[in-house]
Amino acid sequence: MSAPDINAVKEYLLGLQDSVCAQLEQVDGLATFVEDSWQREAGGGGRTRVLAEGAVIEKGGVNFSHVFGDKLPGSATAHRPELAGRTFQAMGVSLVIHPHNPYVPTSHANVRFFIAEKEGEEPVWWFGGGFDLTPYYGDKEDCRAWHQAAKEACDPFGADVYSRYKAWCDDYFYLKHRDEPRGIGGLFFDDLNEPDFDTCFALMRSIGDAYAPAYCPIVEKRKNTPYGERQRDFQLHRRGRYVEFNLVFDRGTLFGLQSGGRTESILMSLPPEVRWGYDWKPEAGSEEAELYEHFLKPQNWLEG
Repeated sequence: MSAPDINAVKEYLLGLQDSVCAQLEQVDGLATFVEDSWQREAGGGGRTRVLAEGAVIEKGGVNFSHVFGDKLPGSATAHRPELAGRTFQAMGVSLVIHPHNPYVPTSHANVRFFIAEKEGEEPVWWFGGGFDLTPYYGDKEDCRAWHQAAKEACDPFGADVYSRYKAWCDDYFYLKHRDEPRGIGGLFFDDLNEPDFDTCFALMRSIGDAYAPAYCPIVEKRKNTPYGERQRDFQLHRRGRYVEFNLVFDRGTLFGLQSGGRTESILMSLPPEVRWGYDWKPEAGSEEAELYEHFLKPQNWLEG
């Protein structure tokens, strides 16, 4: 089995951050990302890049982080007891894009690598990541295009990879306390370390590289759609669900906070404006009701 090449993974992730930022700046057409480099006292650091109040993007962040240390958080070793007593490195690119226009979906992507080492023993390592789409007003063409891009990223690695990672995404991005999905899904995978490092790394790169070409055309197509106060109110309501998921369930958020990561960078994923109304329900037969009745139901988006 090929040995993990930590430097190659880091080089790829830094390049991915550059590439995604460039593509998003082009689709926004006005604002640019501002970079904030930071260091972690316990080891490591990162580059946080944020674009705010653009022509299209209300708030977007594309983060690279590489943290390391001698001891993992207790939650990590409880989940994986074989990690106890090992040094660790965790690196990844994580991004969230919140658009101004409610007809443009919010999107999220993340690709990451983790390795834990101990002298005299084989390293424990894995890849994880994926991408998912959170529309406020659903569009079947967008859903089909998004999932087609996800499938094409996975196809070279096995006929069942897309279906497994798609189902995993549907299961992961589910708000149990609301009994509803966060959006229309995409891909999610974790703990990937078979059949070998080179294959796993290639799969992670394929998914990372697929994100911007999948998302930017949807933004271009929807960014000039007229909207009013009603659509904006609904967008802010649905953003509340996004906040709830990230603060209650998201593994990356929890790991980052528990491992002493930079709080400002970790919570970059939260939207700039959000609204919680008491017991709000959509009007029957409305566009808003259609989101719940059709789009927030896991399904095969490549059919029909």
